[in-house]
Parts: sequence; structure tokens; C-alpha cells
Amino acid sequence: MDETSRGRPSDRHTVGPSDVSGRKNMAVAVGLLVTCEAKRGMESEVEQFLRTGGEMAKDEPGTLLWFGVRLGPTTYGIIDFFPDAAARTAHLQGKIAHALTDRADELFTKAPDIKPLDVLASKLP
Repeated sequence: MDETSRGRPSDRHTVGPSDVSGRKNMAVAVGLLVTCEAKRGMESEVEQFLRTGGEMAKDEPGTLLWFGVRLGPTTYGIIDFFPDAAARTAHLQGKIAHALTDRADELFTKAPDIKPLDVLASKLP
């Protein structure tokens, strides 16, 4: 996926007036899928980290949607979406990314796997 092709206006998917944040006409074009494997016995700490990350995401105006999820007994993920590549880059340089990096050795068996996403289709409220 070429960074220059991401986030073109024709590639954006708009959230209507009843979106969960109260913002209208959010254009969702790109995202991130982060997966990580918790160290044995660290599952509750990872879950608390994700809850804290969700609170921190509320302070990022360019982060339109943010989800911390459990994919399995010790596998967790973060899925978040942005209006464009610039907002995604800002997020990757922000507080949540720094916290993830700072605590990765403590919480996870290996470095989190971070994959950029391009939104091709969506169904949003």
C-alpha cells in the first residue's frame, strides 16, 4: 500500500449524524491493526493498558474510532481509524504509541505487530 494513495477523498467513508462520538460527517480512510501476545500472567495488565489507551484516544482529535480488543486468551489487539495518513502518523507519534513502546517488553512476548489499513468499504452509524 503506497502512502500517497491513502486517504484520497474518493476513498473515504463517512460517518453520518448519529455517529458514536457526536461528530458529524467523519471521513474514515485509513487505520491501524495492532496485534500483541500477552506474557503469561500479564493478561489483566494488558487489559488495563488497553482501557487506559481508550481513554487516551479521546484526547486525539484525529483518531476517529479506537478499539482495544481481546482476540483470544492471551492475544489482544488495537484497531483504530483516521481521516487521513497525516492523522494516522500523528497517532503513531503520540502518547498511546509511546506508552505501547515503553511497556512492550514488560507486557508482551514480542513486539506488537502494527499493520496499516486502507478502508475499502464500511458500514457506520
